[in-house]
Amino acid sequence: MRGPVAPPQVPLALSRSDTFDALVHESADRLRRRLPQLDGVDFGVRDVPPLPPGDDDITVPLGGVIRARTPAARDLIVVYRRPVELRSRDREERAHLVHEVVVEQAAELLGLAPESVDPRYGQE
Repeated sequence: MRGPVAPPQVPLALSRSDTFDALVHESADRLRRRLPQLDGVDFGVRDVPPLPPGDDDITVPLGGVIRARTPAARDLIVVYRRPVELRSRDREERAHLVHEVVVEQAAELLGLAPESVDPRYGQE
């Protein structure tokens, strides 16, 4: 007998990538409720950041901001899945780290301090 291990409505059926995407979008939704200026910003996930070739002594970023190049385009806040996963031990720690990365990138995009984007920033 072959088939899925779990029905699609239970969390076990979600891939690690889907679960990570959900964490990013939950954090984005929390911030959008506090800061309406983020309504015009997209949030996304990429597996790894683009790194310049040949530089072995570089700090790997956990997230980034991609600014819109045209007035019709939207700014994008990106969280890099693999570096975040490698720095977190479990789902709870991963969710906390994802939220901190989203807050830091939103703060950079808006030109604010992370604490003004989310007053609980930096608290565990």
